[in-house]
Parts: sequence; structure tokens; C-alpha cells
Amino acid sequence: MTSPVSPVSELLRSCGRGDLQARDRLLPLVYRDLKQRAAARLRRERHGHTLQPTALVHEAYLKLFGDDPVAWQNRAHFFGIAARVMRQILIDHARAHQAAKRVGAGVRVALDDRIGASAPVDCDMLAVNDALDALARRDPRQAQIVELRYFGGLSEQEVAAVLSLSRATVTREWQTARAWLYSRMMPAEDPRA
Repeated sequence: MTSPVSPVSELLRSCGRGDLQARDRLLPLVYRDLKQRAAARLRRERHGHTLQPTALVHEAYLKLFGDDPVAWQNRAHFFGIAARVMRQILIDHARAHQAAKRVGAGVRVALDDRIGASAPVDCDMLAVNDALDALARRDPRQAQIVELRYFGGLSEQEVAAVLSLSRATVTREWQTARAWLYSRMMPAEDPRA
């Protein structure tokens, strides 16, 4: 017995076939979820960050439904790609900010399970991106998990669905990746101290 296809998944598949009416019906169904994920992500940004959740969602939506239709598999696939698109937008925004400022004192980022539950933490998005790129060279699956959790705001269960993994595997890989990123981003202690 096959499980019924959700309305969002069906609309996504229609969008992938170029159905503009399906795209228009899809937006109200995914907008709140995308905006909540964007707001949770932006709460971790540096103080004075100029990109707002609404702008991030709108820019991501334009990229997701741009010129070339995507063959969406389901809701989980959509939110996985949305996480990657939001990451790229935030990286581009951080690069533009750094280019305008030309001063860079890096601030550490806390990779925390409680997405959006902790106090705002200043974030050096370029340092996070560099560390995540290094992790991707070391372990691409762990990098995907971090991207989906950290940038996409997906739960462990949602990540498991997107990547076709067990939740236990996602939990283990998430913990390992966080530890590796933490060690990568923390300054080395001076042995003379």
C-alpha cells in the first residue's frame, strides 16, 4: 500500500512541469514555514544584520522558481534545496557586507540543537561557510546534514527524510559534524599560556 501524496508534493511536481498556476497555489502553503525557518536562521546572524526574514524568503523563492523548472520530488526535497539557496543568499550578503566594510574580526558561531531558542549570537557567515566547505571535502553527508539543520532549520526527522537516512544516523552525524566544526572554528590555545 502506498502512502497518499501530500498537496504540497503534488503542487511541487506540477511546478516542476512548468505549471504556473500550481506555483501560485503553492506559495501560501509553504510561505509560513519558509519564513519561520528564515527567521530562526537570521536570529543567529551578527547584530545589525540588514537582511530580514521576508526578504530572505522572497529572494529564495525567486531562485527556487526561476527560469529553469526543478523536478521536485516532494516537500522534503523542496525544503532541502531551499536550505541550500538560503545559505547561498546569506553567503552572498555576507561577502557584500565584508567587501563594503573591509574589516573582518571573526566571531564564533554556536551550532546548537535548539534552533532559534537561544539568545541571538553574532555570526561570521563567511567563516561558517569556509568551515562547512572544508567539512564537505572531508565528509559530504555530514556537510549536507549541517546545511539542512543549520541553514534550513529542518528537524533531524526531516533531514532523515530528505537524505533517506535513519534518524539515528542523522543524530550521530549531526553531533560529529558539530564537534568537528567547533574544533575547526575555535582558535588554537597557546601552549605557553
